[in-house]
Amino acid sequence: MTTTSSHAVKLTSRKWTYQDFSWCLSLFGTAVGAGILFLPIKAGAGGFWPLVILAILSAPMTWLAHKGMARFVLSAKDPESDITDAVEEHFGKTGANIITFAYIFAIYPIVLIYGVGITNTVDSFMIHQLGLPSIPRWLLSGVLIGAMTLCVVYGKDLMLKATSAMVYPLVIILFALSVYLIPSWNMSMVSTSPDWSTLPKVIWLAIPLIVFSFNHSPIISQFSKEQRRVYGDDAVKKTDMITGGAALMLLVFVMFFVFSVVLSLSPAQLAMANKQNISVLSYLANTHSSPIISYLGPIVAFSAIASSYFGTFLGSCEGIAGLIHSRSSAPRNKIEKGVLVFVVVTAWIAAIINPSILDMIEIVGATMIVAILFLMPVYSMRKVPSMKKYRTSLPAQIFTAVCGFAALSAVVYSSF
Repeated sequence: MTTTSSHAVKLTSRKWTYQDFSWCLSLFGTAVGAGILFLPIKAGAGGFWPLVILAILSAPMTWLAHKGMARFVLSAKDPESDITDAVEEHFGKTGANIITFAYIFAIYPIVLIYGVGITNTVDSFMIHQLGLPSIPRWLLSGVLIGAMTLCVVYGKDLMLKATSAMVYPLVIILFALSVYLIPSWNMSMVSTSPDWSTLPKVIWLAIPLIVFSFNHSPIISQFSKEQRRVYGDDAVKKTDMITGGAALMLLVFVMFFVFSVVLSLSPAQLAMANKQNISVLSYLANTHSSPIISYLGPIVAFSAIASSYFGTFLGSCEGIAGLIHSRSSAPRNKIEKGVLVFVVVTAWIAAIINPSILDMIEIVGATMIVAILFLMPVYSMRKVPSMKKYRTSLPAQIFTAVCGFAALSAVVYSSF
C-alpha cells in the first residue's frame, strides 16, 4: 500500500461512509428479531423506572461487549481468521472446541424457543382473531415446524434472501406500531414512585433478556474480517465506530418499542402475556380493540419468529454437524441428515411440551452468549499478549465483566 493510499484509508477510517452505515444496518438487523417481541414482558414487569435504568445500561452493555468481540477477532495474526481461528490461536485446539461447543449451544436452544413461539402465535391467532377451534398441539406444531424446515432445506438461498429482505419491513412496521400505541399510553406508571427495595433485583433479573434481545454476535466475526481487509491495522477504529452506531440504533428503536408497549399495558397484563407464553404483539392483538393491531400484530410476530428460525436453524445444524464430523469418520451427508432430524424432532417436542419461552431464553440462550460475548474478550485482554494493543479501557473492561457476571448470576438465581 502506498503512503498516499494508506493516508486515505486512515482518513476514511475516521469518517462515516455509506458502507459503514450499511454495516451498521446489518448489525442492527441481526439483533432485531423475535427476541424483542418478548422483551417488554420481562423488562416492563417491574414498572416504568426500572425500565429507564435498563435502557440506560443497554447501550454501553451492547457496545462494549460487541466492540470487545470485534477486537478479539482482529487480534488474530492471519487477516482471514474468523472467531474460531482466533480462539484456536489464543487458546489452542481444546479451547477452540470448548468455544465452538458453547457457540452451538448458544444457537441451538433458540431453535427450540422459536418452535414454541411460532406454535403459540398461530394457535392464539386462530382462536382469537379467526374464531377457529384450537388444533391439537402436536399436529399444529408438527405442521408449522415441518413447513419452515422444508422451506430451509429446499430453498435455502431463497430463504436467506427473503429473511434479509424481511428485516427492514419488520423494523418499519414495529416502529409504526410503537407510534400507533402512543394514544393508549397510561402515564400513571410514570408518576408511581419505584419500590427502591426491589428495584436492584428487578433490573438484575432482566439483564439476561436484554443481552439476548440486543445480541448481534453471529455477524461480528465476518464484519470484523471485512473491516480488516479494507482498513488493515486501522480496522479497530471502524469496528468501534460501527458497533457504537448499531448499539445507539438498537437503543433508540428497541427501547422505544418496549416503552410504547409497556406504557400501553399494565404490569398485570404483562404478567398475563407471560403466563400465556405468547409474544407481546399476540397479547396486544387479543386485548386491543383496533383491527389493525388485532391482525397486524400476530402477522408481524409470525414473520419475525419465522425469519429468525431460518437463520438459527441453519446455524445450529451446520455447527452441530461440523462438531460431530471433526470427531467421526461417518460421511458428512449422513451426519447432516441425522442432525437435521435431531433438531426438527427436538424442536417439535419442545413445542408440544410448551415450556416458558422467557425461561428458555434466560436459562439457556443468554448463558452461552454471555460467556462468549462478554467474558471471553475481557479475559483475553488480560491474559493474551496479542490482545494487549486491543485492550479497551480498564473501566470498560470492568463494566463489561460485571454485566456478564450479573447476567450469569441472574440466570443461576432464576433457575432455582
